[in-house]
Amino acid sequence: MAEFLRIYEENPNPKAIEKVVAVLKRGGLIIYPTDTVYGLGCDITNIKALERVAKIKQVKLEKANFSFVCHDLSNLSDYVKQIDTTTFKILKRALPGPYTFVLPGGKSLPNPFKKRKTVGIRVPNNNIALDIVKRLGNPIISTSIHDEDEVLEYTTDPELILEKWSNLVDLVIDGGYGDNEASTVIDLSEDEPIIIREGKGSLEIF
Repeated sequence: MAEFLRIYEENPNPKAIEKVVAVLKRGGLIIYPTDTVYGLGCDITNIKALERVAKIKQVKLEKANFSFVCHDLSNLSDYVKQIDTTTFKILKRALPGPYTFVLPGGKSLPNPFKKRKTVGIRVPNNNIALDIVKRLGNPIISTSIHDEDEVLEYTTDPELILEKWSNLVDLVIDGGYGDNEASTVIDLSEDEPIIIREGKGSLEIF
């Protein structure tokens, strides 16, 4: 049975954030709010936790398209190859925000992702998510929690999320109602930006 924890986005309670980080550090899975839909995540350095997420999503860990949620762009070089000035300017303009950027993977990726040529980077405009990764000290992986109902696509009510996910994860954060539109995904790993999925983020920044 997952713990249900209310955290206010305007001013996240540090003790509540500590509680979430403790769950992540011991290999727990969390469902947390972003600036788009609620996400399922774990510590990217914990292989067993990563394997649990992959099993839930019914994908092989090595092939899973999980995004890395970062606090800011300062540690980007840990996970991404050196990027040019134009690419960096796009990231600076767009983040924090409702975008996932596909970038060339670096040499320091966690073991399961070592062979990946690209990695999805996310810096959501949500204080809860940002405080969690800042306090944890490294990114968490993120994958959207799809609903079976095609009309809804994403569940926005934290209490309904708890009902459905209670036996699969360790903690569900109630950060208020979520959005039902996923992030815009843009591939910046080639010469020109390629729109992979048009979502909440405006394309006018490009």
